[in-house]
Amino acid sequence: MQRDEALRSNRITRRKVLATAAAATAVAASSSSPALGASAETCRIGPAPHPKGRLVFMNYNQIELDAAYDQSSYAPLGYQITARRASNSAETRRRLGPPRRESYGPTEIEKLDIFRTNRPNAPILIFVHGGAWLNGSASEYHFAAENFINAGAHYVALDFIAAEAAKGDIRMMADQVKRAIVWVYKNASSFGGDANRIYLSGQSSGAHLAGVALVTDWQKEFGVPADIIKAGLLLSGMYEMKPVRLSHRSSYVKFDDAMEESMSTQRHIARLRAPITVVYGTNETPEFQRQSREFAAAVKAQGKQVELIEVPNHNHYELQETLANPFGWCGRAALAMMKLKPV
Repeated sequence: MQRDEALRSNRITRRKVLATAAAATAVAASSSSPALGASAETCRIGPAPHPKGRLVFMNYNQIELDAAYDQSSYAPLGYQITARRASNSAETRRRLGPPRRESYGPTEIEKLDIFRTNRPNAPILIFVHGGAWLNGSASEYHFAAENFINAGAHYVALDFIAAEAAKGDIRMMADQVKRAIVWVYKNASSFGGDANRIYLSGQSSGAHLAGVALVTDWQKEFGVPADIIKAGLLLSGMYEMKPVRLSHRSSYVKFDDAMEESMSTQRHIARLRAPITVVYGTNETPEFQRQSREFAAAVKAQGKQVELIEVPNHNHYELQETLANPFGWCGRAALAMMKLKPV
């Protein structure tokens, strides 16, 4: 009897301890500062509650369409991931040393960073950074370099003008990306690269710019081989500018009909020569998901080679981090594109 009473007493005591600990944890969590954890308000996924209002595109009203092209609405902790991206890039430079920095054009921004592999005559991966056409830099994406140089490819990250400096004309950004690709082709041997094995990747607005490059008439515009790019890997991109033009992004991108037409990769698939892989995450905004699916479907419908990869439980920022991992979703896809084995 005494033993049974003792056991009951012990069980009650443990329950009380657990309950007390849980309550303390809840209090601590509720009193955490924003720097330690986001509040329920900042962690809302999608636009704030609002009246439906007039539709402006498909089933979106203006608030919903703006949110669908604003990553902060669907990845509220994105700022933490971008900070991690920067620190990971700094750590990559500490391990590998600074990249070789070269100019591909006359202005200060027209530069690129080259991380060299130790294998001779190696393939080259050119990466175009994102940033909503507003910001971003090559140095923020150095974090992915080690994966590729270990596998036997050179990694080249581009810098180029931002929309504000271009006075809202994203065609200037696309032109600089193209000229950087031509520079890599003409100067590949100077850093041990194979000019006949150039591959292109981009993320977000960088995937948009990479997509525009992939449908370029290279012979006509630059006098280089039409197949200068052997394959493309596009992460979380935009390929049709009509809905983007209707969104808040038109406040800093000065769209007109000519820009909408020329910058809509999906309208120029007939010029696509390289096989492509299109990747998006299931936690992306609804428009970035739809754009990826519909672009890949349109490419396939025109008889072009395309692979669509849907990555479960990754948002816009988390997806790009997988480039650094040879066994991650995007890292593996990039190596497969270049016919390299994970190391």
